[in-house]
Amino acid sequence: MSLFALIRSDFTAIRGRDPAARGKIETALTYPGLHAIVAYRLAHGLWQSGWRGTARVVSYLARMVTGIDIHPGAKIGPGFFIDHGAGVVIGETAEVGRDVTLYHGVTLGGVSWSPGKRHPTLGDGVMVGAGAKILGPILVGGGARVGANSVVVEPVPAGATVVGIPARIVQAERPPSGDPFRVDLNHHLMPDPVGRTLARLADRIAFLEARLAARDEALAKHADQCVARTRMAGQRPGLRPDLFN
Repeated sequence: MSLFALIRSDFTAIRGRDPAARGKIETALTYPGLHAIVAYRLAHGLWQSGWRGTARVVSYLARMVTGIDIHPGAKIGPGFFIDHGAGVVIGETAEVGRDVTLYHGVTLGGVSWSPGKRHPTLGDGVMVGAGAKILGPILVGGGARVGANSVVVEPVPAGATVVGIPARIVQAERPPSGDPFRVDLNHHLMPDPVGRTLARLADRIAFLEARLAARDEALAKHADQCVARTRMAGQRPGLRPDLFN
């Protein structure tokens, strides 16, 4: 894709995924994520052309203005959207697919000073929640979701949802979006494994309490029957009531 086509796809992504983007002029002027990705597209072109010092200067200036640090050596596909922007860091060897959404505070970082591939790869349609850290040369499969403030250090299968520190899979797959014209963010519907476990414990406790109550009621009824039989036996001729006390 040409530089203009890439920038247009990024602009369209904002308009399609953020209901706060009311007008084209407002979006163009007030979205730091858009400004950062435009600067990155320019810097990346310079980087590939061998003007690496100039590319770093462009990315540095963009960081000063937007608070978003994208290395010009990173590879980012079309339809990229950084919502709110501030604090996003994308390393040199990171690779990002099409239609990826990042929220503020996300880091695509490395865990080694060794040269070569040391940053993560994100597949198409990945959504990364605010404050999440994806570290190392790992693959986050297409359509996966990373919960806010998670720390991902292992590969994530396509379509899975991961949360926690370190991140663990809490949902292997999810139903398709109900709106074919928008990206299905649904980051507010992240599964809550702790909540589910507590709910199951509460259900189990309620079941055991009901079972104990039923047992106590049966024991009390049996005791009453024994007392009644004892009294009846004590009134019969030839029987000693004291034997039944």
